[in-house]
Amino acid sequence: MENAGEEPAPLLPVQELAAGRHGAGDDGGVPSRYVARRAHDGSEETPTAAVPVIDLGRLCQPAADGESASEAAKLRAALQSWGLFLVANHGIEVSLMDAVTEASREFFRQPLVEKQRYTNMVGGNFQLEGYGNDRVATEEQVLDWSDRHYLKVEPQDERNLALWPPCLRDVLHEFTTKCTTLKDCLLPEMAKLLELDGNYFSNQFSGKAETYARFNYYPPCPRPELVFGLKPHTDASFITLVMVDSNIGGLQVLRDGEWYNVPNKPDTLLINLGDQMEIMSNGIFKSPVHRVVPDAEKERLSVVMFYSLDPEREIQPAGKLIDENHPALYKKVKIKEYIAGLFEYFAQGKLVIETAKI
Repeated sequence: MENAGEEPAPLLPVQELAAGRHGAGDDGGVPSRYVARRAHDGSEETPTAAVPVIDLGRLCQPAADGESASEAAKLRAALQSWGLFLVANHGIEVSLMDAVTEASREFFRQPLVEKQRYTNMVGGNFQLEGYGNDRVATEEQVLDWSDRHYLKVEPQDERNLALWPPCLRDVLHEFTTKCTTLKDCLLPEMAKLLELDGNYFSNQFSGKAETYARFNYYPPCPRPELVFGLKPHTDASFITLVMVDSNIGGLQVLRDGEWYNVPNKPDTLLINLGDQMEIMSNGIFKSPVHRVVPDAEKERLSVVMFYSLDPEREIQPAGKLIDENHPALYKKVKIKEYIAGLFEYFAQGKLVIETAKI
């Protein structure tokens, strides 16, 4: 959403604030604009989500011994409850995953003047791609304790390579290719769980379907209980692939009003359903509310791949999932307008999925 009048003044990267290069904050080193979390989060230890690990090789290559059916049952339970799962045996080499993580770390460790060559503020105006903060819509907006670098990676002919740092360029291209193969393997299995044609979801992705890569950097925070690394939200994507730093947690998912830590497991990827999938499955599969909380001592990095349909496409619940006993729970929405709504609602700390419900 564009505001009338000028954009709020650009912010310093959180990495600079955390390093103490620009003075202390208002609350134990945290500037007041970042203070969001309150005592209702409680001091009790956060439980860990029972998120399954799906063996992609077994799932996508049916075996006579029933291993595929077993993996499919675990996948169904995860999609209907948590809306996310971990995947192993996914075909992406550990060496490539490590290279992407190290390239991301190298980028964020560059001097600020180097990173600002890829800024998302152009002529004082925010653009989605590039390095910096998420869009700040108002002076009252509560800010997240994180910096990011956001890049369109598909369609390939729409890449803005001027925003691709040399340290990321080659590994990101290879990683994108591998992740897309993984996504293409998963979608038919998800469709079959809904008793839809195996190609139903895959056929939704035209040549104009978009994929964005987001590199997140969460600096240590002196008062982590006061802030969000990333405020609670759902993804507006169809499906999201996440590679997290296995050395530090912080991702949490909301279920039945309670927050759970999402477990880290070495060499796995996290698959997170987005709102587009929830709408098309008529709510059978869940797009989970999730957030990131920072650590007091350690930095955290993640690399996220958002897969979305053609912005001009309209979606609604699949017709085969609707009958007199199962009415449509979501309206028809246009992808472009829905994603624009995401950024507006995210800035307000609200969920855009609520606007699509009947």
